[in-house]
Amino acid sequence: MEEYQNKLSEVEKLLGYNFKDSSLLFLALCHRSYINEIGMPLVESNERLEFLGDSVVELAMTHVLYEDFPDYLEGELTKLRAPLVRGKALAEAATKLGLGEHVLLGKGEEATGGRMKRSIMADTFEAVVGAIYLDGGFDVARGLVISCLESKIHEIVKWGPGDYKSELQELAAKFDGSVPRYSISEEGPDHFKTFHATVEVAGGKFGPVAGTSKKEAEQGAARVAIMKLGWNRNG
Repeated sequence: MEEYQNKLSEVEKLLGYNFKDSSLLFLALCHRSYINEIGMPLVESNERLEFLGDSVVELAMTHVLYEDFPDYLEGELTKLRAPLVRGKALAEAATKLGLGEHVLLGKGEEATGGRMKRSIMADTFEAVVGAIYLDGGFDVARGLVISCLESKIHEIVKWGPGDYKSELQELAAKFDGSVPRYSISEEGPDHFKTFHATVEVAGGKFGPVAGTSKKEAEQGAARVAIMKLGWNRNG
């Protein structure tokens, strides 16, 4: 039991929150493979907390988008929210928090790289949010969600929620029969790099566009190219 308590204390430090009922945090970390393997019939897996946390995450994101973007219409807010509550964003949040090191998995799931699986990481994040909601209330859970996803919000608002690289590739094939070519330059120290992306397509060069990652910079360059070329799917 001491081993579990040490693990829970470590996770509380990562979260910046001390549970009044630490059994909720323990439950949030219990993947069904772990429960099935060790035979704990009186302990459930984190799936019910995951179900609860899913709604808390969505409400938290809805709340912050509603407050921070008063000029956005319902449809625009819905588009912004969608990528924030999907598995990819939540898995990234769990990984940044370091939850992967602490989730309790069965040996089989562990052996197949369970700690790196997007679905398990996203589910664990939702379960932890659900546990915090039950233990500390919505405001505390909302604070965790926002702190974990804030940079993602800024990225999506800056460049929009679309996958512009994929869209540019499709449009280039449709209208020009070409393939976009990207070039990247970078500047700054390793811990604080800025990337600049330029894309060549349809005989033109678009950019450079800056970003905090290669992906962000390339998405920005692709978006600029689409806008400048005036291409659209219905054209």
